[in-house]
Amino acid sequence: MKKILFLTGTRADFGKIKSLISILEQQPDFEVFVFVTGMHLQEIYGYTLIEIERCNFKNVFTFENHTHETTMDLTLAKTIEGLSHYCKIINPDMIVVHGDRVETLAGAIVGSLNNILVAHIEGGEVSGTVDELIRHSVSKLSHIHFVSNNEAAKRLIQMGEIKESVFTIGSPDIDIMFSDKLPDLETAKKYYQVPFEKFAIVMFHPVTTEFQAMEEYTTAFVDCLLQDNHNYLVIFPNNDLGSQFILDSYERLKQNTRFRVFPSLRFEYFLTLLKNSQFIIGNSSAGIREAPYYGIPIINIGTRQQNRAVHADIINTDYSQESIKEALSVIDSHKVQVATNDFGQGNSSELFLDSLKKNDIWQLNHQKQFKDF
Repeated sequence: MKKILFLTGTRADFGKIKSLISILEQQPDFEVFVFVTGMHLQEIYGYTLIEIERCNFKNVFTFENHTHETTMDLTLAKTIEGLSHYCKIINPDMIVVHGDRVETLAGAIVGSLNNILVAHIEGGEVSGTVDELIRHSVSKLSHIHFVSNNEAAKRLIQMGEIKESVFTIGSPDIDIMFSDKLPDLETAKKYYQVPFEKFAIVMFHPVTTEFQAMEEYTTAFVDCLLQDNHNYLVIFPNNDLGSQFILDSYERLKQNTRFRVFPSLRFEYFLTLLKNSQFIIGNSSAGIREAPYYGIPIINIGTRQQNRAVHADIINTDYSQESIKEALSVIDSHKVQVATNDFGQGNSSELFLDSLKKNDIWQLNHQKQFKDF
């Protein structure tokens, strides 16, 4: 029996790996462990450990990695310490990490330095912030790569990864997006007390490399929302450096009847609300990944998603009020084409399982090789 350890630090990465954990839990050949840390354990962001507990996974371990200074380097150090200790207790055969968070980097470091296979979900992608540095660093520390599309696979091979270690499975959250497990709209609206017949979704995250300007950017963004006439469901940002500027600015929305502000939403409920929204505005990857599959219009603000997979339908703006207001003035008449295959066909978990069942993946050399391009 192979022991597989999944690491999750945010509601976003859990949405990506949930289907992968679930399918492995049903297999007699695998014993699954889930290391829960980061935003999941912070009450200000909705204490989303509750969502993980609802899944009834067999082996869930929690570790508080939040530091008073809330700087990414100290969070990384603390996560490494906690995960290293846990790995010595359970002795996993593989650590599965997702994306570009500091918790992800911690998982890759602990695995690679302790002779444990590291599998990275959604490597080989590009963006415009420090997240890209983390993502590529994780890829170089990982032995196995489960990527979303062929473009990401090509980048990893360009980075010197051997093609035998790269598996294209799509983006795992697509599995959930088109499953029969999503609640209907009325159930989702009742659960979160959404009074609006029509509404848009706001998801705006800090950009750590632009920390000095984030207060100005956030103020301008919230000013535009207040001057607009749409109803909005506003979801808290992640907990990166600069998030407090956003949280402080959102206080201005809470007494306005056009806004409902949430620390977090259950992933399936979020998908239902997104699917039925007028549009999504901000700089979240949900506007790059999930929204196009539902044919939802997107206003993408600033640099956070720069160089990510680009859909011609996305309205991209800078941080200025003029640019954001112009986008809002045309969004109701903006038409989009539904994406079909940029990030898979909704069978990522099956492809993931098939890969792990093959003996070849377990024979990959723990001592990584650089393949010249």
